[in-house]
Order: sequence, then C-alpha cells, then structure tokens
Amino acid sequence: MCCGMTWKAMAGALLLTLNLILLGWGAEGQGNGRDKKEVPGSSTVYLGQNTHDWRPLIHTTVNLSQIGSIKSSFQFRTFDPEGLVFYGDTKNGDDWFVLSLKDGVPLMQINKEGVLISVAGTPRLNDGKWHTMEVSNQGKFVILEVDGTGGLVVGMHSKQIEEVIHGKLRLSLGGMLIGKEKMIVQFNPKMDGCVRKGNWLNLTVPWVAEADELQPCYENIQPGSYFPGTGFAIFNTSDFQIDEDHGVRIELWGDFSQMDGTLLSIKADGEELVFSVVADNNTKDFTFTSREEVLTMKNTFKRLQIKFQKDSLRVVKHEDESSADFSVSAGSNTSYLSAWRDGHLAIGGLLGENDDDVGSKFLTGCLEKIQVQGKDLDLDSARVKHVSVSSHSCPA
Repeated sequence: MCCGMTWKAMAGALLLTLNLILLGWGAEGQGNGRDKKEVPGSSTVYLGQNTHDWRPLIHTTVNLSQIGSIKSSFQFRTFDPEGLVFYGDTKNGDDWFVLSLKDGVPLMQINKEGVLISVAGTPRLNDGKWHTMEVSNQGKFVILEVDGTGGLVVGMHSKQIEEVIHGKLRLSLGGMLIGKEKMIVQFNPKMDGCVRKGNWLNLTVPWVAEADELQPCYENIQPGSYFPGTGFAIFNTSDFQIDEDHGVRIELWGDFSQMDGTLLSIKADGEELVFSVVADNNTKDFTFTSREEVLTMKNTFKRLQIKFQKDSLRVVKHEDESSADFSVSAGSNTSYLSAWRDGHLAIGGLLGENDDDVGSKFLTGCLEKIQVQGKDLDLDSARVKHVSVSSHSCPA
C-alpha cells in the first residue's frame, strides 16, 4: 500500500509540471462520445483528412488518476514541412502543449502557469520515412527522441511540483482545443502526414473520431500533390506577384501520360474561362483551351511551362531531350494578365461558369511539382482545397 501511494504521488507531481503535460500528448481517453466513432489509440491516422484547419481529427479525455506511465511513443511520416501533429492540455486549456512541424523540424510550444515556451530543432522529419518518436520524463526535463536519439529537450521547474493534482487531461491529433492566437510561433495547421502504432502512456481506452471513417494512409509515398479525381484547389490570383513586363509563369512536372482530367484552369471574376489544360488518359492527348482557340497534342512530356503575358500566351512542353512550344495571341478584347489581377487559379479541376467554388473534370494523377513565378506552390495555402487532395505526397 505504501509503495502504491508513493507511485501515485509521484505520478501526480509529474503531471502537475510542464513535463507531464508533454507526456500526455498521446494518451487515450474515455470514449464518451457514444454518437461518434471510437478508434484504438494505436490506429493509423491520416492527419490530412481534417476538414477544419484547427478542429481535432480524433480526441480523448482521461482522468489524471488513470495515468500509469511516464512515456509515450508513436510513428510519424510526412513530406509536409509544416503542420499540426498533436495537442494536449490540463485545467481545461489553461496549461497546454502543441507539437507541430515548422520548416520540416519539430516545434514544441507550451504554456504552463502563464509561462510560454517555444523550442524547435533538428532532425528534419519531412523526408517521407517513418520515424519513431518518443517522449519521456527525466527529472525536470522532457526529452523528445527521434529514432532512438535525442531531438529536443525542454525543462521547467515548478514550485508546486509536490502537489498532487486532479482533473482531466485532454488530447487530440490533427487539431487543438485553444485559439491559435495563443501560439508564440504561428504556423499553418494543415498536415499531410500519418501517425501509427501509438502507445500513449499505456492507456487502453479508445479515442473519439470526428469523421465517420478514418482515411487510410498509402503504403508507400513519393513527393508531389495527389488528386484522386474528386476535388481541386483554388487560389486567388491576386495573391501572386505580377510582372507587367515579363508576365506570369506556371510550371508543372509529372508523368502526364498517366493523368486524366484538368491540370489547371484560370478565370477572371465575372468573365468566361481564360485558359485550361485537360489530359485524356484514354487518347493520351492534352487539350489547351483559350478564348481564341483549342489545341491538342500528345502528352509525352514530363514538364509543362505556361507563360501569361498581356497580349499573348505561350506554352512550352519539355520532353526528355527536347522541347517544343506554341503561342496564342490575345484578341482585341482580351488581356491574359487581367485574370491575374482579380481572378482564380484552379489546380486539378475546371472552374465553373459562376463565381463559386464548384468545379468539374477533376484531375486523377500526381503532379510532382507545381511552381508559380519560379516558387513552389503549396496547396495548403489555397483559398479552397478539397479534403481528398494530398498537398505533399502521392502514392508510389
């Protein structure tokens, strides 16, 4: 009995500190949402399935008295350089912990008794490989280990460390339960990544999933943006810098012979479609449609460059050892740059006639790279992106 009480007192003291808040990030909790789907804590979870930027994908609540371990571990895989992985809190959100990626490396942000801490560091995790991540408590420090080696170390001393606390621990994957304005370092929460084989403080109570079914993760992945034929991404063209003298350049990379559907379309507000590129996997043709004409060619190339200028549009297709191009002159009432001042760019679908987010002829295939004005385009920054579209990974 004595030894049992000593262990409970020690566990309670650890939970009071910042350290055990960190350790609680993966704990499973009571499946009290009887109208929601319950899943094991060891489930494979695709974080990119989340339809709301900050709302948790799966979550749980556990009594602090249930905690029987001071170690948690899980496996994580992504090509995405930025996004939210895990959140945990006590005291109904007064003390909290957030784990995310920023520039490809782990970022931990913590609030404990009004003290905010942010720490980030190597190794880079967005290499598309499975990494084993483990959090353990060692005295006043919390150690985040990656693949068996030390990654991040956080320490904080609390004057209340001897106090045994009560209450609940809330945990979530893919989202968090506090406002984003409380973060020290702001980041885009969307994460195209997977978590599996979670062992959360040796707890066995299931998590609650907000979705009816959890979307599976691909067995093998490669870098790129994957479109399964059910949705697209839309950007406001005003978000891009326009060079009046040199125009706007879009470049796409991929095995176009394996694609089917619309690669891109552009449309000015209140006007008809300016330009679109559509692949036909049956005929192996590419169709380029502008206001002036429709051109078709075989899709044997691996890279496509489209340059919009004030009075013309130029398309260059690059094959293994050669390239070819064609130009279209604008009509008397057409300026190809006008759509870039106040319009929409869709990747993976055909924009509709009305100024809404309804599209058609969605793309099926993997775009290995997308660039606008020489810079990589992150689909997570789109104004609208369908949940089925993977921003940073394609099935291999």
